[in-house]
Amino acid sequence: MKGIIGKKLGMTSIFDPGGRQVACTVIEAGPCVVTQVKTQESDGYNALQLAFGDKNEKHSNSAEKNHFAKANTAAKKFVKEFRDYSIDKNLGETITVEIFTEGETVDVVGTSKGKGFQGVVKRHGFTGVGDATHGQHDRSRAPGSLGNSSDASRVMKGVRMAGRTGNDRVKLKGLKVVKIFPDKNYILISGSVPGHNGSIVLIQK
Repeated sequence: MKGIIGKKLGMTSIFDPGGRQVACTVIEAGPCVVTQVKTQESDGYNALQLAFGDKNEKHSNSAEKNHFAKANTAAKKFVKEFRDYSIDKNLGETITVEIFTEGETVDVVGTSKGKGFQGVVKRHGFTGVGDATHGQHDRSRAPGSLGNSSDASRVMKGVRMAGRTGNDRVKLKGLKVVKIFPDKNYILISGSVPGHNGSIVLIQK
């Protein structure tokens, strides 16, 4: 596996060599600092811990300050561990967007937009109960019948109802790397990526 931590900036579109317009997401990926190297001998598995995004030193506790000091880097906001990293890196080295190549496919992990408490129409795509011409009153977005009759006499688990929507971990697989701008640490990935602009995403392969 190889991967990097990035920040979603927004969406745009570019033209591919065939002249087709391709919608893509702009992500500021890295640079990420290797803040810990885990090995099979010392930790029981192989992994690289990457850190991204500078933050004020006063917002870090003593443990974080010492941890980042070992890697000879400033305090970072986001830390993520990637297991079985396929690229050999030492403590304190930097990983940039150049680990990816244009045209390859990657997986992107992010947190979807939170939509708060929503009804069944928005949350599950229900069409509502009946229509206004058949005696229904204020029922156009209601869930309808929920429970069983005298047999179970209760609402079974797993029934789709209103509730909190969004703010879930989402992983999209097989997205294409359209363009890379190494000088700005930008990577353009085809299609949309979960999360709001400014949210943290993981790009991995």
